[in-house]
Amino acid sequence: MKKTILIAMASALISVAVNAETTTEKTAEQPLVQIALLLDTSNSMDGLIDQAKQQLWKIVNEFVSAKREGAAPEFYVALYEYGNDGLPSKEGYIRLVLPLTTNLDKVSEELFALKTNGGSEYCGQVIDNAVRALAWSENSNDLKVIFIAGNEPFTQGGVDYRESSKSAVEKGITINTIFCGNYEEGIRTSWKDGAVRGDGSYMHIDQNRKLVHIEAPQDQEITKLNVRLNKTYIPYGTMGAAGFEMQAEQDKNAAAYAPAVASQRAKTKSSVLYSNEAWDLVDAEKDDNFKLEQVETKDLPEEMQKMTVAERRRYVEKKSRERADIQKRIRELSKERDKFVAVERIKLSESGTDTLDAAMIKSIRKQAEKKNFKFE
Repeated sequence: MKKTILIAMASALISVAVNAETTTEKTAEQPLVQIALLLDTSNSMDGLIDQAKQQLWKIVNEFVSAKREGAAPEFYVALYEYGNDGLPSKEGYIRLVLPLTTNLDKVSEELFALKTNGGSEYCGQVIDNAVRALAWSENSNDLKVIFIAGNEPFTQGGVDYRESSKSAVEKGITINTIFCGNYEEGIRTSWKDGAVRGDGSYMHIDQNRKLVHIEAPQDQEITKLNVRLNKTYIPYGTMGAAGFEMQAEQDKNAAAYAPAVASQRAKTKSSVLYSNEAWDLVDAEKDDNFKLEQVETKDLPEEMQKMTVAERRRYVEKKSRERADIQKRIRELSKERDKFVAVERIKLSESGTDTLDAAMIKSIRKQAEKKNFKFE
C-alpha cells in the first residue's frame, strides 16, 4: 500500500508525515506487521537503550524474507518510553515517541535521541496507553505485538497490568515482556505473569552485556554499495532535504557502532521494508496515484529542473534500475554474510540468548508463524 504524496506539505511538519503513516488501510493481499516497543528509560536502562540502537536493523531484518500467501508484509514500528522522571507525572511518566510508522529512519533517529533519567515505571499504564492510542489493525490475521522491557516490578502504578493485558488480548495484540535482570526475579515481580496474561512470551536479558559484533569479509563491499545506493535517491518536495539528511545521519549512527551494524542497516535498505515515498522520487513513482508531471519544478532537485517531463521520467527510471541492481547485490552479500556470522558465533559459543535482539527474534518468529507467515 502506498499513500498519495502531498507535495505542498511544509518541511517543518515532517513529523506529521510520520503520523500519517499510522493508517492501517491496506489491500486484502498485503499483511501487516505492527510492533510497539515500550522501553524503560529510567537511570538504570542505558544498556537497554544502547542495545536497541544497535539491534534495530537486525530485528527488522527478520521480516525481510517473511511472506504470507506469497505477499510481503508492510512493517510498522511504534516507540514509547516510560519510567523517566523527565516526563510529566500526571501522564504516568509515559511518552509516545512515535506512533506506528513505516519510516524506519525516523525510528532509528528517535532511539538515538532517548535519554535516561530516574523514574517510576508504570508497566500497566504504558501498556494501556499503547493499546488505546495506537492505530492497531482490526484484521485478526495481522501480527500485532507489544514488547515491553524494564527492570522494576510489573505491578507499579495506578493501572492494573492485568486489565491492560486483557484489553490487549481482546484486540488481538500479543504482549511480550523482557525483564532486564535475573530470570527468577522477573517471575517474582510479575513480568512472567504479564506475558502469560498477554498471550505472549516472558524473557530476561542482561541489558548491560557488551555486544559482540562479528566482522565479516562482506562488510567492506556492503559499505561501498551502500554509498552507491544513497546516490540513487532523488529528494524532492518540502521534505526531500530533511529525509535525505536523516537517511545519511542514521547511516552514520549505525556505522559508529560497528561494520556489522552498518551491514545490517544496508540489508534493511535493500529490502521491501524500507521505503521513502514521502521524499524520494524513485519510491514515490511506485505509487499508482503519484504523477511525476504534477510535481512543480521548484520542488525538484536542481539537476532535474531544466529537464522536460520525458527526460525527468527517464532520469527517475535510470535511478530506479541502478537501485535495483545495487539492492540485489547487497542482498546476495547479506546472505553470504549471515552464513559466515552463524558459523563464527558457534565458534565463539555466542548463543545471544541474553540480548534484546535474541529475545525479540525468538518470540516474534514463533508468533508470526501462528499468523501463517513463512520465513525463507
